[in-house]
Amino acid sequence: MDIIKRLTEELAVKKWQVEAAVKLIDEGNTIPFISRYRKEATGALNDEQLRQLDERLTYLRNLEEKKAQVLASIKEQGRLTDELRTQIEAAQTQVAVDDLYRPYRPKRRTRATMAKEKGLEGLANLILLQMTKRPLEEEALAYLSEEKGVSSVEEALAGARDIIAETISDEADYRTYIRELTLREGSISSEAKDENQESVYETYYHFTQPLSKMAGHRTLALNRGEKEKVLTVKIEAPTEKILRYLEKKVITRDNLRTTSALQDCIADSYARLIAPAIEREIRNLLTEQAEEGAIKVFGKNLEQLLMQPPIAGQTVLGWDPGYRNGCKLAVVDPTGKVLDALVVYPTAPKHQVRETKATVKKLIEKYNITLVSLGNGTASRESEQILVELFKEIPQKVQYVIVSESGASIYSASKLASEEFPDLDVGQRSAASIARRLQDPLAEMVKIDPKSIGVGQYQHDMNQKRLGEALGSVIEDVVNRVGVDLNMASAPLLEYVSGVTKTLAKNIVAYREENGRFTDRRQLLKVPKLGPKAYEQCAGFLRITGGKNPLDATSVHPESYAAATKLLKSLGYSADDIAKGGLRGISAKVTQPKKTAQELEIGELTLQDILQELEKPARDPRDEMPRPVLRSDVLGIEDLKPGMTLKGTVRNIIDFGAFVDIGVHQDGLVHISQMSDRYIKHPLEVVKVGDVVEVKVLNVDVAKKRIGLTMKL
Repeated sequence: MDIIKRLTEELAVKKWQVEAAVKLIDEGNTIPFISRYRKEATGALNDEQLRQLDERLTYLRNLEEKKAQVLASIKEQGRLTDELRTQIEAAQTQVAVDDLYRPYRPKRRTRATMAKEKGLEGLANLILLQMTKRPLEEEALAYLSEEKGVSSVEEALAGARDIIAETISDEADYRTYIRELTLREGSISSEAKDENQESVYETYYHFTQPLSKMAGHRTLALNRGEKEKVLTVKIEAPTEKILRYLEKKVITRDNLRTTSALQDCIADSYARLIAPAIEREIRNLLTEQAEEGAIKVFGKNLEQLLMQPPIAGQTVLGWDPGYRNGCKLAVVDPTGKVLDALVVYPTAPKHQVRETKATVKKLIEKYNITLVSLGNGTASRESEQILVELFKEIPQKVQYVIVSESGASIYSASKLASEEFPDLDVGQRSAASIARRLQDPLAEMVKIDPKSIGVGQYQHDMNQKRLGEALGSVIEDVVNRVGVDLNMASAPLLEYVSGVTKTLAKNIVAYREENGRFTDRRQLLKVPKLGPKAYEQCAGFLRITGGKNPLDATSVHPESYAAATKLLKSLGYSADDIAKGGLRGISAKVTQPKKTAQELEIGELTLQDILQELEKPARDPRDEMPRPVLRSDVLGIEDLKPGMTLKGTVRNIIDFGAFVDIGVHQDGLVHISQMSDRYIKHPLEVVKVGDVVEVKVLNVDVAKKRIGLTMKL
C-alpha cells in the first residue's frame, strides 16, 4: 500500500504536504511545533489535520506490519498463493486482513479439527464438491475406522458436516457480505431483564433500532445497561436472505444426494459459527464508532473549557460548600497565592449563619475580595443564599460565579496538591483550586485527570487508553496555542508544552527554584537533560515577561530572532519597542511581503506570524472567548416558570443536546431539536462549552430536578 497516497486522498491535501508532515513527525517533532513553526514545510496544515494524519499514519503502518506477519505465517505453512498474496496486500483494513487470515490462523481444537484428525476431510470434500454418485451413507462406509474412533456412518457424516461448516465460516468473501448486509438491513434490540425494576434504562426496556441509524449515545447506553445486568441486547440479522446467499454460493450443482446435507451445513455454520462472530464484530464496531464520536465531543468540550478566559487582577474567595464538615474557604491573590484558609459552618447541622457572615465580611475587608468562586456541589444552594444576603449587607461590590467542582476533590487529595499546599487540609486545597479555576482555568485544570473534569458522556465506559491519549492531545494543543509563562508555570502545566516531558518539567521548576527567575530563553539549555532538540520544540511556547530580550515574551521562535530583529530595524523599530504594548500597524508597513520574506531568508507564512506577534505580543486567544456570567442574586428551580427568558453558560455538550447553567444548581437541557430553526446533525454546530446563551424555559419538573430549555426565542 502506498501510505502517502492514501493519506493524501483521505486528508484531501497535496502529496508534498503529507510527505513533509510525515518526515517531520518521524524526526521527532511534536504536532504543536509542526503546526506553529513549520508552516512553510507542510503548507500550513493545522493541529487538527496533523493529528488526523498522525493517527492514520500509525494505523496504516500497523496495518502494513500486520499484513507482513500474516503473509509470513501463511508462507511458512506452505499455503501462500499469488492470488491470496494479492488479496492480503490490497486489504484496506485490519478486519479485512483478519477475514483473509482466518482459514490459516492456528486454531484451538474445534469440532472440525477433531473430525480432520479422524480422517474425515476427504468425505467432507466429496460432499462440498457435490461429486458423489452414491448415497452419502455408502460413501461414509469407507471412512469407518476403529483406530481413528469413527465407529458409525452417523459419526462419519457428522464429522464431515462439522468440517464443511467451518470451511464455509472461514470464507472471507462470505463474511464480508454478511457483515455488510447485516449492518445495512439488520437491527439492534434490547429488553429488560426485570420490567418492574425502575432504572435510568427504562427507555431501552423494549427498544429496537436499525443498525444503519444507531446513534452513538444509544450504543453506549445499551452497553452500560447490559454491563449492569439490567438489559439483554442482541443483533437481529436478515437471516433468510443470508442463508439464501450462502446456499447460492455453496450449492453449485443440482445433486439431490448432497443438497440437503449442504443446506444443513450452511444453517449450522451460520447459526453456530458465523452469526455469533459477526454479532461480536458489529457490537465492537458500533462501540468503536460511538467511542470515537464521544471522544471527539469530549475533546471539543474540554478544549472550550480550557479556553475559557482567565479573570485576571482580582482577589478571589474560593468556597467549597459542605454540611457536617463545614464549608472550606480559601482567599487567593491575583497571582494565585493562597493568603488565607479556614472553615465555616453556616449549613446543617450547626447553622452558624451569623458567625459565617461576620467571618466573610472581615475577609472581604482585609483582602479586598471582589469575586467569590462557589463550588456547585453539596450545600451549594444554601451557601449561595447566604452569600447573596451578605452582599446586600455590605458596601463593597462583590459578585460570585458558580464553578464546577468536577475533579477538585481528586486533585485536593493528590500528591501534587499536598506538595503545593502542605499547610492546608484536603478541603481547603479544594477551595483554593476552585478559586484558581476562575483566575486561570487552563493552569488549574491541567492538574486534574481530564476524564474527571465532567464534560463528556459515558467516559468511564470507553477505552481508557484511547480516551486518555485523545484528551492529552487536546490539552497539549490548547497549552501550546495559549503559551506558558516560564516563571509562573507549574510542573503539570509545563508537561504539556511541546517537547517537555514529565522529567523535564520537574527539572525546569527545580532549576527555577534554585537559580531564581529565568531572564533568557537560552537558559533553558542549562536545565538538566534539556538538550537542543527539546529546546527547539519548546522554546517558542515558553514566555518570559521582563527578560533580557523582549522577543522572549512573544511566540516568535528563537530561530527567527535574527530575522525579526532585522525586520524591526528596517522599519525603524527596536526590540525594546515591543515591551511598550505592541507595534500597532507594523503589518501595513510591509508592502511587499514576498520580497521582504526573501530578504529575511524566511517564509511568507513565518513573516506573517512574526508581524502578527509584534503587533500584539503574547496575545491570549482566550480573550476572544465568552466570559463567565457574574451573579449577584439567587434563583431557585422552584422560581422557574415556563416562558421565562434567562442567560446561561453552556456546561456540557452531548450528542442529543447541551446542558446550560442558568444559576439554579441544576443545569437545564436544551434538546438538539430546540437549538436552531434549521436542521443540525450535532449540537457542536450551534454551541460550544463556555458559550453564554439566551434560553427560554419550556418545562420544569421540581421533583425530578429536570429543566427543559429552548434556544428558539
